[in-house]
Amino acid sequence: MIVTDRLILRELTCADAPFILALLSDDDFHRYIGDRGVRTLADAEHYIQQGPAVSYAHHGHGLYLVARRSDGAKLGICGLIRRDSLPCEDIGYAFLPAYRGQGYAIEAAQAALRDGRERLGIARVIAIVTPGNTRSVALLAKLGLVQSRLVKLSEDADACLLLEAAGAETTLV
Repeated sequence: MIVTDRLILRELTCADAPFILALLSDDDFHRYIGDRGVRTLADAEHYIQQGPAVSYAHHGHGLYLVARRSDGAKLGICGLIRRDSLPCEDIGYAFLPAYRGQGYAIEAAQAALRDGRERLGIARVIAIVTPGNTRSVALLAKLGLVQSRLVKLSEDADACLLLEAAGAETTLV
């Protein structure tokens, strides 16, 4: 568990399936991240079991549930993701519409990066973003990442913007 002034980041469990169903059904999630085919609570449980839970077991990190400390409200997900198609971990996040624009995403992302660096020794983190997702690009700039180039995660995938620390091989602080 990661704790900040306002937030708690913790591993997702199947009990979080209703929240995941709502988050992954959001129009902006589909537009900027992609349709994960999650339509039912069973789909959401499967998503948690085959995605984040596998990542926790294999890598010691993954997408975490982000909850508000004051009342336990489930706001979004945030964490480091290890993809075979990228050279190092990337930072990912998504928040329900009601919790955007309030500084929760930057607070959660900074905490996830700090945890990755301090607990796991991860020195380099990049990000991938759908072109046109200007709010996400602005948030990543606050983390010290700049647009580098377009990449495709697979042959049949759409191109994404790759963002990395200036100088490409520098560490993210």
